[in-house]
Amino acid sequence: MRIGILGLPQSGKRTLFTLLTGRQVPQTRKVGEPLEGVAAIHDPRVDVLERISKPQRKVYAENHFVLCPDVVTGAEARLWVEAARRCDLLCLVVRTFESDQVFHPAGSVDAARDRATLATELIFADLELAEKRLERLAREAKGGATREQNLQAQALQRGLPLLESERPLSEAKLDAEELATLQSLNFLTFKPSLWAFNVSEEELVRDFGPAAIAVSAQIEKEIAELDTPEERAELLDGMGLEASGLDRMNAAAYQALGLMSFYTIGSDEVRAWTIHQGSTAPKAAGKVHTDIERGFIRVEIIKYGDLVAAGSEKAVKDHGKMQVKGRDYVIADGDICHFLFNI
Repeated sequence: MRIGILGLPQSGKRTLFTLLTGRQVPQTRKVGEPLEGVAAIHDPRVDVLERISKPQRKVYAENHFVLCPDVVTGAEARLWVEAARRCDLLCLVVRTFESDQVFHPAGSVDAARDRATLATELIFADLELAEKRLERLAREAKGGATREQNLQAQALQRGLPLLESERPLSEAKLDAEELATLQSLNFLTFKPSLWAFNVSEEELVRDFGPAAIAVSAQIEKEIAELDTPEERAELLDGMGLEASGLDRMNAAAYQALGLMSFYTIGSDEVRAWTIHQGSTAPKAAGKVHTDIERGFIRVEIIKYGDLVAAGSEKAVKDHGKMQVKGRDYVIADGDICHFLFNI
């Protein structure tokens, strides 16, 4: 799953990308070139499981971030669009902080205006794609259109008035077949989105509404420069926060994609594995290894809360809390799994 970081120039998206992934944006980066990196999701459950099982290492789940080119209004070419279309979630960075040292391309800081600008740019990019695709379908129809082409044209014709009135395609009342014909086009306004407001320290506790999060790139830099977890926790506590903005942003993106974690534990490692919500046990097993999915027999489940309460795997089993499940079992967030298989 890929998360595209988008924003106007000087919104702080490069800083956030670097802080999330640890990857510096090279000065030799070409105009219009996306940059990719991986961010570990600092899941406190992994830390607790590490303390209980004392493995040789722990492995967090990860998000794959893509730093897209700047969204520049009025530009002849939308260089950011291609990279954004290849992403599964759009994380749109909006600046709210004031600074004499950091200019704003519009001449002033106005978060509501910038949010509307970004939303409009997504719609215009989709409008351009929809119009071009309809023109191509009309040319192809002269030689005889397939059923799928007719369905796609029908879906686009229903969605076009929405885009023309600056509303997203996600508001279109399309049936499953029509939606399926549009999937390969990767319309931006069909994708889930997360708004990240790059704020000053005073606004860190501000509520920006649903699918939005407040994060301060400046504060995150200060947190990253501290030497110990204790110092970082003390700084966060002093600001009334339980977790850093980066951790909250990372977790929010994970959730917006409909993802969750299950765990495997042993003397060698504790690991968080990423699956879609609603995945069955064999699908989860396939994340560990395709052979385990292929030869799946059953899965032994320990609930995270039961393990924490009991203090060890042995104690959970002694109390009869370990569950044995088959192929139809739907993995729950936080399940600790031991897969049994035969190939």
